[in-house]
Amino acid sequence: MNLDMTKGSPLKLILKFLVPVLLGCVFQQLYNMVDTIIVGKGVGSDALAAVGATGTIVFFILGFMNGLTTGFTVLSSQRYGAGDYEGLRKSVGNAFVLGLIVTVIMTIASLLGMDWLLRIMQTPEDIFDMSKEYIVIICVGIIFTTLYNLTASILRAVGNSKVPLYFLILSALLNVVLDLFFIMVLSWGVAGAAIATVISQGVSGILCLVFLLTKVDILKLKKEHFKLDPIGAKIQLNIGIPMALQFSITAIGTMILQAALNLLGSTVVASYTAACKVEQLVTQAFQAMGMTMATYSAQNWGIHSTERIRKGQKTAMVLSCSYAVIIYFVVLAILPFMTSLFFDGDLTTVIGYVREYIQICGLCFIPLGMIFIYRNVLQGCGYALFPTLGGVVELISRSVFAFMAASAKSYTGICVANASAWVTAGIFLWIAYLFIMKGILKKDEERKGKCNL
Repeated sequence: MNLDMTKGSPLKLILKFLVPVLLGCVFQQLYNMVDTIIVGKGVGSDALAAVGATGTIVFFILGFMNGLTTGFTVLSSQRYGAGDYEGLRKSVGNAFVLGLIVTVIMTIASLLGMDWLLRIMQTPEDIFDMSKEYIVIICVGIIFTTLYNLTASILRAVGNSKVPLYFLILSALLNVVLDLFFIMVLSWGVAGAAIATVISQGVSGILCLVFLLTKVDILKLKKEHFKLDPIGAKIQLNIGIPMALQFSITAIGTMILQAALNLLGSTVVASYTAACKVEQLVTQAFQAMGMTMATYSAQNWGIHSTERIRKGQKTAMVLSCSYAVIIYFVVLAILPFMTSLFFDGDLTTVIGYVREYIQICGLCFIPLGMIFIYRNVLQGCGYALFPTLGGVVELISRSVFAFMAASAKSYTGICVANASAWVTAGIFLWIAYLFIMKGILKKDEERKGKCNL
């Protein structure tokens, strides 16, 4: 069922759309976490560090693709909100063509440049081969990750957040089974974890595609819809490229941070990997809220309802801030148990590193929520520049602290680097939102004045 977010209570609409998206995000993180747990328990801490050492590179590559696919579907959401269904179908056809072209280019570039990337990341020699083995397989499967992200974004653009969830749950369960089989039975090590991830993402992507093309009446595409529309493609690229760059710029900052972290040794890298997995799981609510607000703002932008966008933003901020405060204390309470999922043996040192990360970064969950809300509201309205600049602010802040941490070989400095990036980018995007909304409201008043003449 497609959800029209241009009518009705913003709170009810946001919650109705948010819950399936949130569950999908959590399941996606859970099967990523299962990879990490099974690798750590079944292969060892070096293998866990090897997978963790590739995390920022994976984020750089897949984040770029995710930004593009999300950007390509903003126009679809706007046209759906405006009731322009033929324009919607054209924009969806465009998204598939553009997505395929970029996927081929990104896959080839990633495979050719992987050795260089791992070297500049200061990947420790004792885990280098395992890291390369893992990430090369992930890069081969970029097409499947992109397929799911694109088809799920298209379905969400027309208000359907439930179907992507169903297929993602199936994918997550499949991933667990394949992880156990490939790693624990066949002893394929980190390669088994990567293959399981690629296969499970491929299944969810193909199922989403089949549903989209056969079950959604307004998205029944014909051959002519796959002919690239230059005007629509220009709009989609104007939104998609800045969104992709915003992800990549943020990823560059995390890569610099990872390079500084790698200097501290495999034990610290493994501990940081576990801490990040915990943080990523509990912060999926912010990402889900961002995805919800992208669809909400885009649909309402399609009918030029600035007031509904503002009401939705305020509602989202209240929900996000409330969650941030509650989850901080919950995570600290269950942290020893969550850490024990990743490691065997004496956990005293590891828990210390994990707790320090969560204590520092958790204090900045509110500005992290601000980033996702303001970034996605602006992108949903077609304003891609300021979210990209927000990524630059994150990069600068994270890089400054990363260099300081590297010089001092300080784990605390690395934790502060992430927190500072969230605070500075959150404040920047909040100011950018106020500035843009002020301009939009002024134009609305001028338009009303002319209509009354």
